Amino acid sequence: MKLVDELLDGNRRALARAITVVENGTAEKKDLLAEIYPHTGNAYVIGITGSPGAGKSSLVDRLTEHIRKKHGLSVGIIAVDPTSPFSGGALLGDRIRMQDHVLDSGVFIRSMGTRGSLGGLSRATKEAIKVLDAGGMNIILVETVGVGQSELDIMNAADSIVVVLTPGAGDIIQTLKAGIMEIADIFAVNKADLDGADRTITEVGAMLDLDKERLWRPPVVRVVALNNYGLDDLFENILKHKEFFEGQGLLQSSRQLRLKSEVMDVVLDQLKEKIARELKDSGDLESVLERVVNRDIDPYQASDIILSKLMKL
Repeated sequence: MKLVDELLDGNRRALARAITVVENGTAEKKDLLAEIYPHTGNAYVIGITGSPGAGKSSLVDRLTEHIRKKHGLSVGIIAVDPTSPFSGGALLGDRIRMQDHVLDSGVFIRSMGTRGSLGGLSRATKEAIKVLDAGGMNIILVETVGVGQSELDIMNAADSIVVVLTPGAGDIIQTLKAGIMEIADIFAVNKADLDGADRTITEVGAMLDLDKERLWRPPVVRVVALNNYGLDDLFENILKHKEFFEGQGLLQSSRQLRLKSEVMDVVLDQLKEKIARELKDSGDLESVLERVVNRDIDPYQASDIILSKLMKL
């Protein structure tokens, strides 16, 4: 496939077109993903999550600049925004906030919508990560919509997860309620020049002290993204996390588990599509659903009927 050849050669336009292919689910998507798959697994994926207003976009922007200038690594950015109910596209458009990187050939930025995904990351987002990986990006930063139970899906996409907190915003309670404490590999207290930063850092540390079973204790890093303060410390801790997990053999095992989970997700998605298509064509689905609406049968009985019909197809 010509598009794949251009992508593997580092062509930025090909990179953009390939992401569009997977995002729109066009007919050539499966062939594209099949061809690039042997060329994936080289990039290091970092998830950036946190409450709205925590400064995730600013942090991603300045962290990208730091990685480029100090480490010389290429960076791919996927900014996952809420999907517009009208256009179906990404709503916020983080690319507008990262215009300083437009002329840098070592940086590629793409805003993507959640497309209604309950996990906050659509399947297309995970496939776009593979495209960036095959396209030669060394580091891939995935900025999620916000923090919450739905954001736990970043675990299935990232090697390291940075949770961004801000002083005095009630973030600690939110992270505890959402279970984010468990998925964080690094905590970044952004806007650390504001009052309450010390208290936030102390509270996070106290919570971490309660968990004695973790092999890796997430560091808590002070950051002021707008002033480039703490970025070196933040990225060094990300690299330490990578080195630790590689040394323990956990990085490879984690990636293997994610791939197995992804295969099952794809199987279930395709099975849902097949079920909907087969039942719609036969006209059986509507009749069964009508019986549920009329209270003739309950949803479990309906599912048994549907499954029995599918077994006969």
